[in-house]
Amino acid sequence: MNIEITEAAVKQLEKAAADAPDKKLRLEYDTEGCGCVVDGVAVLLLTDQPGESSEMVETNSMAVYLDKAKMVYLDEELRIDFSETANAFQLKSPSQMLNPRMSLLVQ
Repeated sequence: MNIEITEAAVKQLEKAAADAPDKKLRLEYDTEGCGCVVDGVAVLLLTDQPGESSEMVETNSMAVYLDKAKMVYLDEELRIDFSETANAFQLKSPSQMLNPRMSLLVQ
C-alpha cells in the first residue's frame, strides 16, 4: 500500500499533533453501524495505541497505522489531503474520493 500525505494535510496534522507529540497517526476504516463492511467510513486518529493488529505504512512525511484486516477495503494508492474550503481532511485514490470530509480525532 502506498499513502501520500499532501503538504496541506501535513500542516494540519502537525498543528493537531503539537499538543500531543507522542501520538501516532492511524487511518481507521470504521464499519460499525454501517450495515455492511464495504460501507465503512474512513477516519484519522491521533492515538497512543495504534492497535494490536495494525500495520505501519511509511508515507512521504509520517508513518500511518492501519488495521491489517480492513486494508482490503482501501485502494492500493491513497492520498490524504486537506481542503481549506471544507475545513476537513480528504481521503482519495486515483479512481475515487473515499471520504471528502474525513475527521481527525485525538484520543
